[in-house]
Amino acid sequence: MVLTPEQRIKLHGFNNLTKTLSFNMYDICYTKTKEEREAYIEYIDEQYNAERLTNILNAVAEIIGAHVLNIAKQDYVPQGASVTLLVSEGPVVEVPTESFAESPGPLPDSVVMQLDKSHITVHTYPEYHPDEGISTFRADIDVSTCGEISPLKALNYLIHSFDTDIMTIDYRVRGFTRDISGHKLFIDHEISSIQNYIPQEVKELYDMIDVNMYDANIFHTKCKLRNFDLNNYLFGYTKDRLSTAEQAEITQRLQEEMDEIFYGRNLYD
Repeated sequence: MVLTPEQRIKLHGFNNLTKTLSFNMYDICYTKTKEEREAYIEYIDEQYNAERLTNILNAVAEIIGAHVLNIAKQDYVPQGASVTLLVSEGPVVEVPTESFAESPGPLPDSVVMQLDKSHITVHTYPEYHPDEGISTFRADIDVSTCGEISPLKALNYLIHSFDTDIMTIDYRVRGFTRDISGHKLFIDHEISSIQNYIPQEVKELYDMIDVNMYDANIFHTKCKLRNFDLNNYLFGYTKDRLSTAEQAEITQRLQEEMDEIFYGRNLYD
């Protein structure tokens, strides 16, 4: 018989481990003119305004079984938005065994786990370069919990909530809790890779790199779309309006931008 972590380990008091998922996504677009750049920023601000972001974070809270205690949200001028949810533990009878398995979490559904006071935040950063013709939209989401559930169970839903060309995902377990003998526990579940929490059909779309520090309970995965279709990166028109030379130049600039964001350094100065 396979025992759950609760059956194997009895804790002294509450689970004091802090588990934090940081989900960072980028959307890239080619915007040739000032008008296109401004229209792209306006489109992003409409698509990912504070109200829609609040709905996304409320769904995350539902997935991890949290009660929302307080919501602070703001749309900024000239662009961008932020939302912060303070959450507390949801009602729980027992923690399902599958909550500990390395597997993709659910899309929004009735999933109730146990956690103490925690928070969920999102900040958006639409921006463009005034000359080079490339605009980017970045969203940073942090899900921080205390208790049995790993916030990685919300990752599947977050991936499906945004159109992402590049994703950077970090997961860290901090602090410790104690079993009934006083022995410290610095992590309460098995994890070998964040990739195990991403559905196979999503993983097939991305090139992925892992950087993990198992001794420190720090896990890092970054992803970049494998297939490139220029039509997906033009705002308001398709590539048939461009010459072959223009298509090649724009493709090169977009792919170089994506490479630099993915690897986190300037590669093509």
